[in-house]
Amino acid sequence: MRLFNCSNCRNMVFFDNTQCLSCHSLLGFRPSDNGFIAIDSSNAALIDGVPQQGFIRLCANARHDACNWLVEDGEEFCLACRHNLVIPDLSSNDNLENWRKIENAKHVLFYSLQRFGLPLVTRTEATPDGLAFEFLEDDSARTGGQPVMTGHDSGLITLNIAEGSDAEREARRVALGEPFRTLIGHFRHEVGHYYWNVLVRDGNQLAQCRAIFGNDEEDYGEALQRHYANGPVPGWEGSFISAYAASHPWEDFAETWAHYIHIVDALETAYAFGLRTRPIIDEQNLTVKVDFDPYKVDGVRALIDAWVPLTVAVNSINRSMGQPDLYPFVLSAPVLVKLQYIHDLIHGATHKASF
Repeated sequence: MRLFNCSNCRNMVFFDNTQCLSCHSLLGFRPSDNGFIAIDSSNAALIDGVPQQGFIRLCANARHDACNWLVEDGEEFCLACRHNLVIPDLSSNDNLENWRKIENAKHVLFYSLQRFGLPLVTRTEATPDGLAFEFLEDDSARTGGQPVMTGHDSGLITLNIAEGSDAEREARRVALGEPFRTLIGHFRHEVGHYYWNVLVRDGNQLAQCRAIFGNDEEDYGEALQRHYANGPVPGWEGSFISAYAASHPWEDFAETWAHYIHIVDALETAYAFGLRTRPIIDEQNLTVKVDFDPYKVDGVRALIDAWVPLTVAVNSINRSMGQPDLYPFVLSAPVLVKLQYIHDLIHGATHKASF
């Protein structure tokens, strides 16, 4: 994630800001130019202290403090929120708070999708497999019905609203033996399934993808049952980014897709802050300066050469604070091949130049 400026006073602002702390202008993120626009009391844009012609409008979800994006067409919702099909009952304070956290993570996802220039199609009668979200409250304990499971089905991503609760999400992480469970991780993973449909299945890439990830025609339900009953296959660490990735080629693709975006977006943050590592104990392979835009690199090698020393440093800082590693994963040689495939797939499919 990059750093931003207030268009009115040029003070630094962050992706989730709704007001400039310097000039106190309201702020809205404008996706078309990847920047924040200051808004005056008459809903005009403020550029360097000068009100602009025209009327600008925040997304309708701004009234719930769940979105800070601008709407640039005649729609009610912004480019990220218009993909929502179902949101929870907002009369519940818990639901409202959890949904706000979920929307924040979803907007970070959409930032990356827009930076890459990936196709974004809403779900309509004309495009029934378009990207859509349902954020559902799980009342199975009360009703005896089926619990709400996070997952993807033909473009529809479902997320249990309880995942917005840090305590609930951590309990599930521990129960499932996962080293890492975040809202942004959920979104990046599940949207990987959507883009498998769009870019691989419908993009004449099945043979190439199967050569890297394996045969996706393997029974998916049986594979997951086997994974949860018996655990991951022995030695999965040598070929997969995570234990769950080893369960089925679809999950391997989605996990690798998510990690590719993790790496790119985190490196953009490092780039924005001018981060570098130069250990006092002279280890040349841990010295790096992140001085490039990771959304625009030609290949994965440059990303990994910067990512590995950066994560060693940040993991060490986390340990100094008694926190888990920021990135508790090992990038084996087979995983690097998979990451390169994801890189090539994304950059080969972009329909416009990224910002």
